Amino acid sequence: MAFTDSSGRTKSALADINITPLVDVVLVLLVIFMLTAPVLQSGIDVAVPKTRTVREATEQHEVITIDRDQRVFLGDHPINVNEIPARLRQPNTDPSKQIVYLRADERVPFGAFASVMDAVKQAGITNVSIVTQPLTNAPGQK
Repeated sequence: MAFTDSSGRTKSALADINITPLVDVVLVLLVIFMLTAPVLQSGIDVAVPKTRTVREATEQHEVITIDRDQRVFLGDHPINVNEIPARLRQPNTDPSKQIVYLRADERVPFGAFASVMDAVKQAGITNVSIVTQPLTNAPGQK
């Protein structure tokens, strides 16, 4: 693109776009997303018990979590234990075919665990899977 200045000479405009700042911003955003993505996916921090027999979950189902402070979550949302039966009941669904995963911190007292299990049973759901981690053996152990 050309233009004429006040003395009548024709000059051309600098039409090149400097993309270096754009690349810098994109790389910074990429690093930020790489650092925050694992934190967003982790959900509620729970140290589940370790067992020798662990089966991989291949399907998505409702997950109830009890953290170390005995707070109860349905998915990632806090919930009162008394609200669990109403929230788990799904219209036009046989409760005996529903599956619920129960994650509990290993330091949670059995009484808190039992009250959540009772609330799930009140919804008519009998298929409850308890989430555990695989037991990792140290070298030289069986």
